[in-house]
Amino acid sequence: MALTILFGSFVLLLLIGTPIAFCLGIASFLTVAYLGIPPLIVFQQMNAGISVFALMAIPFFIYAGDLMVRGDIAARLVALAASLVGHFRGGLGQVNIAASTLFGGISGSAVADASAIGGLMIPQMRQRGYDVDYAVNITVTSSIIALMIPPSHNMIIYSISGGGQISIADLFTAGILPGFLLAMGLAAAAWYVANKRGYPITAFEGWGNIGRRALGAIPGIILIGIIFGGVRSGVFTATESSCIAIVYALLITLFVYKSMGWTDFVAATLGAVRTTAMVLLIIGAAAAFGWLLAYLRVPAQMIDFMQSMTDSPLVIFLLLNVLLLFLGTFMDMSPLIIITTPIFLPVVKAFGMDPVHFGVILVLNLGIGLCTPPVGAVLFVGCAVARIRVAEAIKTIWPFYFAAFVVLMLVTYVPAISLWLPSVFK
Repeated sequence: MALTILFGSFVLLLLIGTPIAFCLGIASFLTVAYLGIPPLIVFQQMNAGISVFALMAIPFFIYAGDLMVRGDIAARLVALAASLVGHFRGGLGQVNIAASTLFGGISGSAVADASAIGGLMIPQMRQRGYDVDYAVNITVTSSIIALMIPPSHNMIIYSISGGGQISIADLFTAGILPGFLLAMGLAAAAWYVANKRGYPITAFEGWGNIGRRALGAIPGIILIGIIFGGVRSGVFTATESSCIAIVYALLITLFVYKSMGWTDFVAATLGAVRTTAMVLLIIGAAAAFGWLLAYLRVPAQMIDFMQSMTDSPLVIFLLLNVLLLFLGTFMDMSPLIIITTPIFLPVVKAFGMDPVHFGVILVLNLGIGLCTPPVGAVLFVGCAVARIRVAEAIKTIWPFYFAAFVVLMLVTYVPAISLWLPSVFK
């Protein structure tokens, strides 16, 4: 009955449009009231959920990414990507993917990636004769590359949701090859659609132009190396690296590019504060919800249920992927990571999957959910930037969904794709 109240009230509130943090919090209060547990426990768990030092990295990385968007760094990365891959069939689509990959190594956020790269690329693609649905589909799906590569905010959330025992440095490293594999898969889908629609081929701009643009983009690329190299080598933690990223972004935008004004600085600061407040409220409410799941022994029941269905790890992993893909269409990514990690992590460990490997699968799987209706935050951002309806975009997005799903299956069933690079660095 307690589980019925917990999940029933949560789903009901979600269906009537209640914000996700309030869905989680109200469902938790109703359940503890039924169980006769003091309501104070919900506030204690919310406080414990956000009183984690590693969580400080999230607002700082958000802030650093926003400073770099407003400080012209994103535009320089797009210019470098254009000189590298712009001469392929449907070149601006390939540029979009390459720019998302480069910018993802700075922002760590799919929404920030979609808004920044989409704001730069979608108007250019429309002006040069590309269909707007093609531009949106590429922008939306390529933005989830940012979730896979350092400094992915969601990898940090997964580490904390797993009890803080999963190395953030290992997670950052494990996501790199899957991230590049996803970029190549989406590039193949973009080429296929561009070839089918007959988009133009542009002339190669020359190595000299590549060198000049690479020189202009070096400060942004160096930041990627600072974040990954510092965390992986143990010189500083993920939280410390996020603070260094802010200082570095300010120095570059103020004194090297000289592109940051007072208005942009204030807007970036206020935007980071708003985003942080929303993220932490969701994390706190989800922590209370997750505590109740553990209290009601949901993970143990899930293991028993899975084992009663099949004893094949291959089938179990496929079922988990299907379930996560379904959940990702209805809920946002951060609360889903916090809710599902305590449930599914014991299951996959019982069937022999490494926690770092599962973290990569979880983030990639739920990242695909950000691109699917009805609650796809990144899909909404891309459509808003292009000013088209969601229904218009998803009619032709299937080749990109297919590419992402193929990569998801490869990452799931070939553990070396995720685990080889962390083993090399160890």
